[in-house]
Amino acid sequence: MSRHPEVKWAQRLDKVYVTVQLADSKNAKVDLTPDGVFTFSANAGAQDHLYELKLELFDKVNVEESKINVGVRSIFCVVQKAEKGWWKRLLHAEGKPPHYVKVDWDKWVDENEDEEGLGDLDLGGMDFSKFGGMGDDAMGDDFDESDDEDQEVSKPGKEETNNKEEGASTVGEDGTSTSEEVAPNK
Repeated sequence: MSRHPEVKWAQRLDKVYVTVQLADSKNAKVDLTPDGVFTFSANAGAQDHLYELKLELFDKVNVEESKINVGVRSIFCVVQKAEKGWWKRLLHAEGKPPHYVKVDWDKWVDENEDEEGLGDLDLGGMDFSKFGGMGDDAMGDDFDESDDEDQEVSKPGKEETNNKEEGASTVGEDGTSTSEEVAPNK
C-alpha cells in the first residue's frame, strides 16, 4: 500500500510551483503530461515505504519548459503553464483538495504583485521530457542536492523601522507609530 507525500503549491501568471515534501527519497520518478497530469513516486523512510501521487492539474501545461530539482528534503518542480493566466485552484476537480495538498505561502505571490515581476523562483533544473518511464538508477548524479532554504522567498516584515539620529520610530500594521529614545551614533 502506498502513501501520499505532502504537496505544497504556489503560482505565478505563467507557472506553478509544486514542492513534494519527502525527505531522503530514493528512486524518485516524476512525470508530467501536456494535459496537466502530474505523477510522482519514490521510496522513503526507515521501512522504505512507497509514496505515490497523481494530480490532475487545473489546466494544460508546457512539458518542455517545465523543470525539476531533486533535493535532500523535497522535490521542487516548476510547471510551465500552456497559457498565461491565473488558475482558480491547483487541481482540475472542484471542491476541497486532498488533505496532503497545501498552499505554499512562502512562495505565494498575489496577482497584482506578479505583474510587477516580483519573486521569480525559476531554479533552472531539468526539463520533464527526460523523466517519463525512468529506471531505478536514472535519478543518479544528474541533479544537484539543494536545501529548502535555497528555494524560499523572503517575506516582507510586518513592521518598518525608521532609525533617526535622536530616536527610533516604529510603524505597526495598524499605522500607529511608537518612538523610543536611542543614543545618537558617534
